[in-house]
Amino acid sequence: MADAALRLKGLVEQLLGAPLPVRVRAWDGTEAGPPGAPVLVVRNRRALRRLLFKPGELGLARAWVAGDLDVDGDLYAALDALADLIWERGEDARTLGQALRDPEVRAAARGLLRLAGPPLPPAPPAEEMRRRRGHLHTRRTDKRAISHHYDVGNDFYELVLGPSMVYSCAYWPAPESAGGTLERAQRDKLELVSVKLGLQPGMRLLDVGCGWGSMAIHAAREHGVDVVGVTLSQEQAAYARKRVAEEGLTDRIEIRVQDYRDVTDGPFDAISSIGMAEHVGAEKYLQYARHLYALLKPGGRLLNHQIARRPQRDESAYDVDAFIDAYVFPDGELAPVGTTVTQLERAGFEVRDLESIREHYALTLRRWVANLEAGWDRATRLVSPGRARVWRLYMAASALAFEHNRIGVNQVLAVRTPESGTSGLPLRTRTWN
Repeated sequence: MADAALRLKGLVEQLLGAPLPVRVRAWDGTEAGPPGAPVLVVRNRRALRRLLFKPGELGLARAWVAGDLDVDGDLYAALDALADLIWERGEDARTLGQALRDPEVRAAARGLLRLAGPPLPPAPPAEEMRRRRGHLHTRRTDKRAISHHYDVGNDFYELVLGPSMVYSCAYWPAPESAGGTLERAQRDKLELVSVKLGLQPGMRLLDVGCGWGSMAIHAAREHGVDVVGVTLSQEQAAYARKRVAEEGLTDRIEIRVQDYRDVTDGPFDAISSIGMAEHVGAEKYLQYARHLYALLKPGGRLLNHQIARRPQRDESAYDVDAFIDAYVFPDGELAPVGTTVTQLERAGFEVRDLESIREHYALTLRRWVANLEAGWDRATRLVSPGRARVWRLYMAASALAFEHNRIGVNQVLAVRTPESGTSGLPLRTRTWN
């Protein structure tokens, strides 16, 4: 079909009722759209079938992961240009259903169907997590979800995360240090957590969701504490144990494949939970908080490092992000930071400090994307082209979401304050410049 890009642009704009903010390159090599804008490459008509049969973010994600859609040029610029369509207009088969009552919109949809061709939509890419049935956040479903995300190969994570093997927000103490290495920033984050927890030699630390062992090793090596680290990922545990042995810390660190709900050998002097609570789920969060409270000694501290979303006017309308749920963190849920603080307080904790480090996560994610892009060929061999594309899109889009305050990340320091009221914290926990 001659000039597919021009026809595609016109039909999409008719369907959306707004100009397309990117340039389109179609499968026949033609282009249409604003000169100089990011280029969205529609490699084949199969991409249209994915979008038409699953409108919204999930259809876009399937086309991207399968390689039917691509971006020529700066991915961040393309995602920024499409932000209104992706985040503000949302998923929205419901919105589309309302729009289709308009005869012009129906005509545009019929035109896109003709342009897409007659075959049925292709199956979702193999990287997509199949929909689950039954209750969420049981021990079985949580283990399955964690395995989907983390058990894809430690070599791949080494490529993306770098030598620190820390899969959470790094910390740049001063603006000028943002040009420093990711490894130094991750070390500074681990030290920040250690200082907030007041770690001292001889203390006992529980690291919930210990990942590849970086926090456990830092705490034991730099602060002389004994550590129990728990994860649901077999691959993470094997890697962490190897690192612990290489550091000569097997007498100080125990790495377990264990659900946090099954940890019963408290009390601990301190608990770190870094990037784990997003997997807990709203229905289980109070149980999570109460269990950690019970595992702490009186006066013990919890450092809860957790991504947060913006609150909604109607919280009952919150839906998990379709792309993230299907391809990245199955069953993951984000809550507003106020909700997290409330649940910790309901469990008995005294919340003593909350630090937002939102901009730090944007810096971290951009470093991870750069690592992935620099090692792209190896990454696709280690996992699959589709999996590598999932990660590139997820991390780039997340960096922009943190930069534009669509999501944030917070470190909440909470204490199991005894009846005496003595928290053990200094009068001022932080000094403002």
